[in-house]
Parts: sequence; C-alpha cells; structure tokens
Amino acid sequence: MPQRIAIVDDELIVCRRLGQSLSKEGYEVETFPQGQAFLERFKQLAFDLVFLDLVLPDANGLDLLVKIKSLNQETEVILITGHGSIDTAMEAVRHGAFHYATKPLKLKEISHLAHTALETIALRRENARLREAIDGDDGLNRIVGRSPAIQQVFSMIRKVASVDCNVLIEGGSGTGKALVAQAIHKNSPRRDRPFLFFNCGGFTEELISSELFGYEKGAFTGATATKIGLLESADSGTVFLDEIGEMPPSMQVKLLHVIQEKKILRVGGLRPLDLDIRILAATNKELKQEVETGQFREDLYYRLNVVTLRLPSLAERAEDIPLLTWHFVQKYSQAFNKPITDIHPQAMQILTSYSFPGNVRELENIIERAVALSDSKQIRVQDLPPDLQRLELNTLEGEGLIPLLELEKRYILKVLEKTNYNKGLTAQILGIPRTTLWRKLKAFGLD
Repeated sequence: MPQRIAIVDDELIVCRRLGQSLSKEGYEVETFPQGQAFLERFKQLAFDLVFLDLVLPDANGLDLLVKIKSLNQETEVILITGHGSIDTAMEAVRHGAFHYATKPLKLKEISHLAHTALETIALRRENARLREAIDGDDGLNRIVGRSPAIQQVFSMIRKVASVDCNVLIEGGSGTGKALVAQAIHKNSPRRDRPFLFFNCGGFTEELISSELFGYEKGAFTGATATKIGLLESADSGTVFLDEIGEMPPSMQVKLLHVIQEKKILRVGGLRPLDLDIRILAATNKELKQEVETGQFREDLYYRLNVVTLRLPSLAERAEDIPLLTWHFVQKYSQAFNKPITDIHPQAMQILTSYSFPGNVRELENIIERAVALSDSKQIRVQDLPPDLQRLELNTLEGEGLIPLLELEKRYILKVLEKTNYNKGLTAQILGIPRTTLWRKLKAFGLD
C-alpha cells in the first residue's frame, strides 16, 4: 500500500506544488485548503504524514496537531510556517510534531523530510511487529508435528504451564525435551523472568556445586571473588535441569533442601538466601526404576515429579516424519544458501520406513548432512547416509525391483493415507503444487 500524505495549507499554489512533487515519488497525496475539511477526512481514513500550515483561516495549526495525535498517535506531522513563527513551530516539535519547514518551501527539503518521517514510521511499525512476534512466541511453534501423540504433548504443556509446579519431562534422547521446557516457561506466569539451563551429566560434583549454588570469596583455593550460582541467578524464574538422573547423590540432597526450604546456601556461605524458582527436570532414564535400585533419591523424585510429561519417540509419531523432514530441509537450505526445493520419493520413503533410534535429533542431523552434500535442487537417495542407502537396497531386494513410477504411486498413496486424504496437506508434504498432485493422481488412477 502506498504511504498516504495530507497537505493542509490555504495557499493553493503550495498545495499544488507539494502534491505534484510528492505524487511523483509514489506517495498517495490529498490536499486541503481548510483545517476542518481535513479533520473530517482524517476521521474517516488516517494519513501516515501530514504537512500542516500553522496558520489556517478556520483553525489553529497547534490545535489541529493535538487533535491529529489524539486520533492517531502514529501519524507524523510536519509544520509549515513563516519565518515569524519559527519559535512557535519549535515549541510544537517539543509537543509531538516531527519537524517543521519554513516558507518559501524548497521541494528537495520537503522530499527529504517526507522520506525521513515515513522511514521513522516504518521503523517504528517494524519494531512493534517484532515485539509482537517475540511476545507472541509461545515456544509451541518450535515443536513441529500434527500427530495425535504430539498434539497430546501440546495439550499437556498448556495445562501445566499456568500451574506453578515442578515438572518432570521424560523421553528418549533427541525427542525435544529442552524445547518442551522452554514452551512451558514461555506460557507460564514467569515468562518475563529468567529461564536458565543446566546439564547435570558429565560434570564433577565440585563443578556442579559451584555452578548451581555459587560460592563465597575465599571458600576454597582459587575462589578470589564471590560467584552467584545459576539457581540464585534464576530467582523468580525457571531452571531447566537436563539429565537430572546423572546428578550425584550429594547434589541430590542439596537440591532437595532448596526445593523444600526455598532457600539456597552458597559454598562457604553462612547465611541462607531466599529463593523463588520453578524447576523443570528432564531425563532419558526411567527415573522410577532408578529410585527402586537406589540410584536416585525417592524424596527428590516425588518433589520433582509433581507432574510427569512424557515425550513420544519419533517412531511413535511416524506420521510427523514428512513434515519434520520438510521443516529441516527448509531450515538448512536457508542456512547453507542452497536452493533445494524437492525430496525424491524414494528418499522420503526410506526416511518414513526408518525407526530413528536417535529420534528427531537424528532426523535433523541426517537432513543437515543431506543438504550440505546435495549438488542438486533435490534431496536424493545418494544424499542420505550409507546405512540408510543400504536400507533401501534391503527393502528392494525383499520385494524385487519395481519401476520408479510404481514407487512414486505407492508413496503418494501412503502420504494420502497418513493425511486422511487431505490433498492440500499431501501436496504440501510432497513439495508439489496441488495441480501437479491432481495430474499424478489421475495418471495413477487414484483420483
């Protein structure tokens, strides 16, 4: 849409000259010799920018400025004034006018002022749009899938997010536990407070203690200054403890004390500090079995496990594989600046037939590798890892070699079945226009 400019001046020559000049630059321009006529039009349809004469036969320019701003705060106003009213114009700028121009008007100066004012408006709108996008990012849009299994996860996230309780997120490696934790935080009352992450696996007991709880200056050799721990830094926010099953027993005791007492004691500290945090913990282990074998404290388990949210494996939501595949193809095509727009049906059939022990993370790694290695606009079988290519040969040897068209027909039919014969979604997953899908269905006798 062209940007809209109003010129309000009782000198017709001014209206005509400015109107013609600005119209040539692509703006939509309307002119008004009187303030009241302009105001009535403005109430019907706001302008982006107004060139406003300070002295009008039926209105005061400053009064009109106030009315314009009260009707639409986004509209910018540039005052037109004679040399004798510059002080008044400068005062108006302090009260909301964008700038002023003095008569006789110079078209080059007017063009520059218009461009600057409209660029300012555009930038302000873009910033507002970005803020809305950030505020509107509930984290759920980062979790890709339409299967019943993942929809149940979405439902659980929405339910537990608003309840300020600890949550235990269970699921295999690569199922997206960190994304779920972020989504819970983003939908919770703590969304504007810190969200901090810590992986409990692969660290020594001393390092975990100093990172989580912090320490006082002089608490041990090398402690030359007080260090604020992660738990204290997350006060009033959320802490995500990944691989909680790997936490050493002594650290489990300390964490239990934090949850029970809502206080924290730095290493070497003497005075406990009040602490208000929500804990989201994740594990790829069966934590209940760890409790039964004595590897994890039972009391801590029940403190963390107020609500359990179990994530399905990718094999349990196999109907999401085509959608996830396209998501990652688009992601890495953009990242690697490669114009990949298609996936060969054989390659997609291999992916949908694979069990994915590494879950979504494994699929993402496979597609990242395929995009990086591909030298065409299509992901083909040869772009997949060797073990998946062998999977294709084994599949073909089991049923005998079949024509490529038959393989394409079978794959289209499979996608149709997975989408409950939704042709729009099927075309989207296949990466082809609906008209192309219609022609293929007719050719294969599937229409």
